Amino acid sequence: MRRAGPPCDWLRRGSRLGAHWPPVSAAQPHLAHLGGGRGSRSGRALGAGPGEKRMENLPDAASLATKLKNTLIQYHSIEDSEWRIAKKMKDATVWRKPSEEFSGYLYKAQGVVEDITNRVVDHIRPGPSRLDWDNLMTTMDIVEKFEENCCVMRYTTAGQLWNIISPREFVDFSYTTQYEEGLLTCGISLDYGEVRPNFVRGFNHPCGWFCVPLKDHPEQSLLTGFIQTELRGMLPQSAVDTAMANTLANFYSDLRKTLKTISY
Repeated sequence: MRRAGPPCDWLRRGSRLGAHWPPVSAAQPHLAHLGGGRGSRSGRALGAGPGEKRMENLPDAASLATKLKNTLIQYHSIEDSEWRIAKKMKDATVWRKPSEEFSGYLYKAQGVVEDITNRVVDHIRPGPSRLDWDNLMTTMDIVEKFEENCCVMRYTTAGQLWNIISPREFVDFSYTTQYEEGLLTCGISLDYGEVRPNFVRGFNHPCGWFCVPLKDHPEQSLLTGFIQTELRGMLPQSAVDTAMANTLANFYSDLRKTLKTISY
């Protein structure tokens, strides 16, 4: 397996781009809710709804989505020898390695989820289903929609580790595309707008989730995530490392519990 290339120049220019953790986006059958134009490549933002403020100076959606996808595929090709185990549970493992984007870590999480790919991704995409089961996420609003299977979302997260890590806010560009026999859903943060009171604005570097069916058990999915979050604020590094590993491990267990309770 080849190693990922050097940090991408497009992440260093302009408005400083990153990615949300865990990234959320739509499964392929549900892409219509992010914007219409089947087959359109214009990258044009759709109109904001009543009472919503349009976001200005957004990057080109099609170009950004392509570069983001290529970056995540590079992460997916990093050799196993470069990862070190951060947390191991019965049904999921979390690894980490130094990030090439900031002074923290790039985390890799992997586990099998007993449901088909579309249903798994449907529960981590932008939408009300995510708030129903993800205890870390407290609010979420889609503030801009595009014709490129993309949207911009603004969301907040709860405090962690007895509020040593206070609540955070993120503004993320989200994109979903097909990958092999499954889906890749990924995102980057945008430095945009005023920070809500009582929140620290977090910043996520390129992140994504690869969700593909198991070859011998297509009713099960292999879910692999690549997450690198800059929480910002005055935080001890040990607290950040503990929170990231625990959050990713709990993400799998909470998602599994939710999928088991749903009847289709």
